[in-house]
Amino acid sequence: MTDTAGLHGALTRLPAFAGLPQGALEPMPRRGVAHDHVRLSGKGLVARVPRWSQLGLDPFANLEQQATAFRRAAPGGHTPELAAVLPPGPELPMGALVVTEIVGRPPRLPGDMPAIARALAALHALPLPPDGERAPLPAPADPVAATLAQVERQAVWFERAGLAPNALALLERELDDARAFRCAAPVPITLVGSDVHPGNFLIDDAGKAWFTDLEKAQYGHPAIDLAHASLYTSTMWEREVAAVLAPDEVTAFHEAWEAAVPPALAEAVRLWRQPLRRLTWLRTLSWMARWRVEGSALSPDMPDSLAAHMDAHAVDVLRPEIIGRVAAEWR
Repeated sequence: MTDTAGLHGALTRLPAFAGLPQGALEPMPRRGVAHDHVRLSGKGLVARVPRWSQLGLDPFANLEQQATAFRRAAPGGHTPELAAVLPPGPELPMGALVVTEIVGRPPRLPGDMPAIARALAALHALPLPPDGERAPLPAPADPVAATLAQVERQAVWFERAGLAPNALALLERELDDARAFRCAAPVPITLVGSDVHPGNFLIDDAGKAWFTDLEKAQYGHPAIDLAHASLYTSTMWEREVAAVLAPDEVTAFHEAWEAAVPPALAEAVRLWRQPLRRLTWLRTLSWMARWRVEGSALSPDMPDSLAAHMDAHAVDVLRPEIIGRVAAEWR
């Protein structure tokens, strides 16, 4: 858990927080694998404190990339706004961001999926910076090829995870199909959230969805976001949100997104949706296979209850019957 004394020292060196009493720092329940969150009581702000970088970045690069993501996503109106950056130092080895607090509840599925679709649409519809101005956010020239390359790097964990032989056979068939896929249609590129499972959203009193975790934001293919938000591997990820979407509920989610983006973007993404569901699913499954091998060692100081949930989820999504059930969507 974050050292609140160290966080308080870093905060009070900034003029805006010079008089902040240490008692105003309220650690929030840990829900994710990479960050602690501390509420600044009475300020309407939350300190977002990295424990490690899931992207393997050094502390300064990690903080700069996340700060940039919050700044660039803010005009869409569905993400917290950046209020301050606390650089890495002895008190805060990974530094921290201070962002506006979103007061809301976890999504209830499937009812809140259209609101999540509209939040994603707001992100995807933002103006695209010129090529030379997209750094430090990742901006692969071909996000589909980049995602496949990520899957290939992570796929070594399938063999190491002790999966059932029929599970391995099913995954190998899916990998082969992903490798063979070709599409001549242009690749639409937008700002994307990447880690957009429903547990990373909050729903406010007006029913508006807010996307709160921009660590992995980049410039990529919006169909990957649509897949990640609605696949079984994602909708069952968060304990408070867990639900299985029926096919018609996924269709309604896609329709809500299409209604909220420019028609040209909706049309450009439509042909990619199904094949990129497979690829995004393999991206998550290969990461979960790694979790089965390394477990909570990947996330320092993870609470036992959260680690146990993650362990159980990793076992569930890699069961042959679940693999077959998900893959039946496109087979």
